[in-house]
Amino acid sequence: MLRTARLAVGALVLALTLTVAAPAHAAVWSSSDRWGTWTNGGYTLYNNIWGSGYGAQTIWANSYSNWGVWADHPNTGGIKSYPNATRWVGKRVSALGTTTSSFNVTVPTSGVAFTTAYDIWSSDNAHEIMLWMNKYGPVGPLGTFQVRASVGGHTWDIYRGSNGANNVYSFIRTGNTNSGTVDIRAVAQWLRTNGWWGDVTVGNVQFGYEITSAAGGKDFVTNSFSVTAN
Repeated sequence: MLRTARLAVGALVLALTLTVAAPAHAAVWSSSDRWGTWTNGGYTLYNNIWGSGYGAQTIWANSYSNWGVWADHPNTGGIKSYPNATRWVGKRVSALGTTTSSFNVTVPTSGVAFTTAYDIWSSDNAHEIMLWMNKYGPVGPLGTFQVRASVGGHTWDIYRGSNGANNVYSFIRTGNTNSGTVDIRAVAQWLRTNGWWGDVTVGNVQFGYEITSAAGGKDFVTNSFSVTAN
């Protein structure tokens, strides 16, 4: 009887552990692999657990537009991951037509440190634009403050710096938002007009969550996302 009771308790503990550790989403695709990827509709989704000291993270998706992650990263410093959806543009700034992106997310607002952010790259990866749409917890941009400006449909505090591998231009929205549209062409043209980069080719447009901590397990949900590039 005692052995049976112990087995029953053990099974209950295991069931509770699995319930806590798994994301509560039935999806077309999911992965807990550190570098898990999935392609859909011209986009690629990446789990992208690239930092040190990371915990568990599972990405799931019904499509490139509707996806999310469950993350349980410890409450320590340093970025742990950037799960994202990516679309390639491949046009010079001077040749860009309408280039916009829209998003709608549901994210945790306490017990976390992260930002919902675009990461837009030149095709040679020499230049990186970060557009922070919201931020929570002790997170901050790379580089030094340059100016506050309204561009691309939003008002930003703009920072400029280098991570040693590429130039980084961080546009930190002056107020958090969980939905909206960004005029990417306007941002790219602003950088060119101000002499921060030339007529570069815009490569990958990424959108996701740069997560520093999410202790206990948190859900980050992309309700909708798309990039329009003509």
